[in-house]
Amino acid sequence: MKKHYLLASDFDQTLSFNDSGFVLSELLGVPHFHERVTGLSRINLVQQGGELAYLILHDPEFRKVRREHLFHAGKRIRLKKNIAQLKAFLDNLADTHQVSFYVISAAPEEVIQSALEGIVPPEHIFATRFRYDEATGEAQSIDRVAAGYGKVAVLEQLRSDLGVGLDRVIYVGDGSSDVHVMHHVNRRDGLTIAVSEARYVTQIARRTILSDDALSVLIPVLEEILGYDSVRIRSFFEARGLQLHEWDKVRTDWLTITGSVSGSLGEPAHA
Repeated sequence: MKKHYLLASDFDQTLSFNDSGFVLSELLGVPHFHERVTGLSRINLVQQGGELAYLILHDPEFRKVRREHLFHAGKRIRLKKNIAQLKAFLDNLADTHQVSFYVISAAPEEVIQSALEGIVPPEHIFATRFRYDEATGEAQSIDRVAAGYGKVAVLEQLRSDLGVGLDRVIYVGDGSSDVHVMHHVNRRDGLTIAVSEARYVTQIARRTILSDDALSVLIPVLEEILGYDSVRIRSFFEARGLQLHEWDKVRTDWLTITGSVSGSLGEPAHA
């Protein structure tokens, strides 16, 4: 039997270059989106990643959002290259392994479904789902928001439905909204992959990979799951008509040094 893995990915700035909320605010002509989100984050009123959902429900200028606006915003999202190829490669990764690909994000469901139309089926997308007023079309309440610990809940439900073991979960994310789910996956010996240099996530993720191509996620999967070395990984890509360029493995140390130096340069300070 094939070993079954679950690969779940965030959407904003993980599979895309744009933030859904910023694109939506531009579409609506609503200014200062980042300032609004920063203000909500500073007072910890909502879970990290759930700021846009809060604004749509409570901010007077975002109350004009309708479902069609969310679909239009999705078409404006700039996606990373080769997401369709990533899914195809995961579907046919190896004779001994099966990888199910899902998207878990706090972005509105309609935005992601629109952006990934024809690439990822809607039933494989778990995002913020609104209830709408039938008369006005206005977002009335939230049925589900996949932010913070909400991502953990969705991941666990998927894992249970698919019958995937705790150590066969792979999660890909880019920022602070992914911290909860990455901690959860790490504690159960899964694989966490950061796709940005954001400090909070790179300190937690088991692997960090930076690229504008979604296929880059395959590298830690091939190394950690299938045990491929760099030569075999290059052969894997070349057999599919692709070549790896500028593949640099770099270790990054984050540190802060404080205090004062006494004595001669190079001598230890004495108490």
